[in-house]
Amino acid sequence: MSDMPDSLIPYDEIVQEALRAVVGRVLNTVAESGGLPGEHHFYITFKTHAPGVDIPQRLIERFPDEMTIVLQNRFWDLVVDQQKFSVGLSFNQVPSKLVIPYSAITGFHDPAVNFELRFQAQEGPGDGPGGHDPAENDGTPSAEQQDGSNVVAVDFKRKK
Repeated sequence: MSDMPDSLIPYDEIVQEALRAVVGRVLNTVAESGGLPGEHHFYITFKTHAPGVDIPQRLIERFPDEMTIVLQNRFWDLVVDQQKFSVGLSFNQVPSKLVIPYSAITGFHDPAVNFELRFQAQEGPGDGPGGHDPAENDGTPSAEQQDGSNVVAVDFKRKK
């Protein structure tokens, strides 16, 4: 039995960062074109207390750990840069601006083509798998179960 040494190169962090850049690139394409093409729409799950997240306090109180937003029919002012994106959404008829760094994202799903990315949470100890309620921003249907044929799950665990 041979023990593999721990890598001195943080491959898991590099891959996570690269895959989060995919989300930024997709959102930038939508922002530049002025809307979603075809039937594409996105479910984006993120940690509400991650560094750089800026959302209304009422949403933090309702979703103290994680929330999912839907970009489909009713969103506005999508602004994308290399570290984060901001978007306007309505929750219970109350317009809200959300600023979400890519490092806070734990999931990205486009049900139109069954494409999904999942990320390790980048918050700290105590975070584990757990359920959360979707944010239910106005004007969006509930998520449908998918067969996962295009799911990319990134969950690196070091062998000791």
